[in-house]
Amino acid sequence: MSPRVVLVGAPGAGKSSVGRQLADRLGVTFRDTDTDVERTAGKPITDIFVEDGEPAFRSLERAAITAALREHDGVLALGGGAVTNPETRAELAGHRVVFLDVGLADAAARVGLNRDRPLLLESPRAQLKKLMDARRPLYQEVASATVVTTGRGIEEVVQDVEDAMGHV
Repeated sequence: MSPRVVLVGAPGAGKSSVGRQLADRLGVTFRDTDTDVERTAGKPITDIFVEDGEPAFRSLERAAITAALREHDGVLALGGGAVTNPETRAELAGHRVVFLDVGLADAAARVGLNRDRPLLLESPRAQLKKLMDARRPLYQEVASATVVTTGRGIEEVVQDVEDAMGHV
C-alpha cells in the first residue's frame, strides 16, 4: 500500500486544504501526519513543542510518516518541517511527491502568523521566511513535481496537482 500522492511544502502552502479537496475528487481518504502526531501525543503540536521539546515532536513525526507511507493509500500531507529529516527524505524516494510552492506573502496571510505555529512564535514573518528559505531545497529534492499555489485558488491548484500526478 502506498499513498496516491504525498504533499509537502511550507506552512500556508495549502497542503491540508488542497489535500482534502484532491482526496474528495479522487474518491480516496485524506491523512495529515500532524493530526496523527496530535492523536498519538494526546495534545496539540504547540503543547508538544512547549512541554516536550522539538526533538520529541520530530520523533513522533517520524513514526507518523513511516506508518502513513506504509498504511495509507489516499492523499497524504506532511508537516512543513518533515523534510528536514534525512530518513524521511530517503523514505519519500519512490513515492509520488508534489511540492506545493508558496510565496512568503501568501504563506504569511494563510497561516495568520498565529500562536498555533510553534516555530513562528517569535518574529513570525522573519521566522517563516527563514524556514521557507532553508527548506525549499529539501522540498525540491523530494518532489516529483512542483505546483505553485501563490495567488491561486484551491480548485486551480487541485487541478494542477492532479495533472502533475499523471506526469510523474
